[in-house]
Amino acid sequence: MPPPRSGPQETSSTSRAVHTDGAAAASDAAVAAAATRLIELSHSLHAEPELAFEETRSVAKVLAPLAERGFEIHSGVADLPTAFRASYGSGELTVGICAEYDALPEIGHACGHNIIAASAVGAALGLAEVADELGITVVVLGTPAEESGGGKVLMLERGVFDDVAMAMMVHPGPYDIVGARSLALADIGVVFHGHEAHASAAPEHGRNAGDAVTVAQVALGLLRQHLLPGQQLHGIVSDGGVAPNIVPGRAELLYYLRAVDSASLEDLMRRASACFEAGALATGCTHEIRTLAPTYTELTPDPALLCAYREQIADLGRVPIAPELEAQRPLGSTDMGNVTNVIPGIHPVIGIDAGGAVTHQPGFAAASVNASADRAVTDGAVALARTAIAVARDEEHRDRLLQRLVQRQEDIR
Repeated sequence: MPPPRSGPQETSSTSRAVHTDGAAAASDAAVAAAATRLIELSHSLHAEPELAFEETRSVAKVLAPLAERGFEIHSGVADLPTAFRASYGSGELTVGICAEYDALPEIGHACGHNIIAASAVGAALGLAEVADELGITVVVLGTPAEESGGGKVLMLERGVFDDVAMAMMVHPGPYDIVGARSLALADIGVVFHGHEAHASAAPEHGRNAGDAVTVAQVALGLLRQHLLPGQQLHGIVSDGGVAPNIVPGRAELLYYLRAVDSASLEDLMRRASACFEAGALATGCTHEIRTLAPTYTELTPDPALLCAYREQIADLGRVPIAPELEAQRPLGSTDMGNVTNVIPGIHPVIGIDAGGAVTHQPGFAAASVNASADRAVTDGAVALARTAIAVARDEEHRDRLLQRLVQRQEDIR
């Protein structure tokens, strides 16, 4: 379903005021001037998808227009070779714009991270035009491995966000959703250890790790009917043995556990762990549960930033879904949730016409470079920049953000 865009939309006086504001007009003009370059960036990223922590070419492409504009570049931050921080200006209010650029195995940019990165660059170029006037520092945070690996979590823990007062990004999807919600997520691997044996000549000497996987998955399947609302389990068998005539001595499950918040995720982990233990106990095997990536927390968007973004996206002719419906459409999970639990931030969804496809489908990957996706790049850039401008010029919200930053920095010390 394409984002509704027919006809002019009614906007509030605040939205119209920002639209005609000199700073917003200058920012809009900078995005418009860079539009062709931004769309080329989106298409180039899409054409050469790279997986988590391997996004070397993607980083170079994203940094090129920022370096040309005079952004100060710091590569390999947080001891992550494909993470970066690009900054412009010297104002006391630091506006962080997150760029994602990792792709999915086999289906490439089926989550539209090429759009995310290009819109982040566009918003930064727009804000660079007015950084001195607004008293802001614009920072683009290159965040690898969102799909698996938790780049933002690692960068957050290692201090890359310490001076950021507000953090923003836009993510493509089938609809415009301003107050997007996500689920907390645990990324785990479960390894079962048994004993190999000849499956025909001496099966009594074996302990079948593959059977342990089967029992565990049956238990998980039965558990599903008793899960709390918002709790989810899904996984694959990544190792089930090597040959039919060898009793598997090792087997492995890769699972994602999700829940509406961190507390519910802890409850789900406890109950799922009992299922894994049951598989081992029933088959005479042992097992171990490993955390494969940092745990993602749920998105907690900042209300003031949401309000400002909602006005800007409406001013661009987009009609997001009603606020009362937003919680009914969780977006999976994102490490941006961890950021928004520490820093005032937003992670809205910007709609593209995907022909009925949803994220993580090949059809959505194909749609991520169509005309609506190109429009999402520029609309997202304009909306993010205008949101930062509106908040930076609102004395109440600016002071709130700065005070919260001071408190966070005191807590860090």
